[in-house]
Amino acid sequence: MIVTAAFLHHLAAFVLVAMLAIQLVLLRQPITAENAKRLGVIDSVLGASAGTLLIVGLLRVFFFEKGAAYYFSSHAFLTKFGLFIVIGLASIVPTMEFMRWRKAMKAGRAPDADPKKVQTIRKIVHWELAGVVLILLCAAMMARGGFI
Repeated sequence: MIVTAAFLHHLAAFVLVAMLAIQLVLLRQPITAENAKRLGVIDSVLGASAGTLLIVGLLRVFFFEKGAAYYFSSHAFLTKFGLFIVIGLASIVPTMEFMRWRKAMKAGRAPDADPKKVQTIRKIVHWELAGVVLILLCAAMMARGGFI
C-alpha cells in the first residue's frame, strides 16, 4: 500500500504540473469558445489532481510513512504544505473566471474575456508554477533531512 500511495501522490503531482503548463499555453492564445472550454476542462483536471495530491499526501503523512510527528516537526514539510495551500488558494481566481465563462460557452459563443483579467490569470499561473518549483526544493530537502 505504501508504494501505491507514493505512486498516486507522484502521479497527481505530475498531472498538476502538466495542467498548469497547459493552462499557461492556452492563456497565451485568443480566448475562443473552444479554448475557453479547454481551459475549463484543464482546470477541472487540475482541481482533481490537487485534491488527490492533498488526500493521498495526508494519508501518507498519517498512515503510511514516518508518521505525523516527524512531518509536522520538519520545516521543509511545513513550508511545502504551506506553499501547497497558498497555490490552492491562488487557483481560486482562475477557476472563478473560467466558471464565469460557462454561460457564454453554453450559448455557443466565446466568453467576453477581459484582457486584463486574462493577464492576471496568466501571472497567477506563473506564480503557481514558481510555487511548485519551491515545493520540489522542499521535497528534495525533506528527502535529505535538510531544512529541519
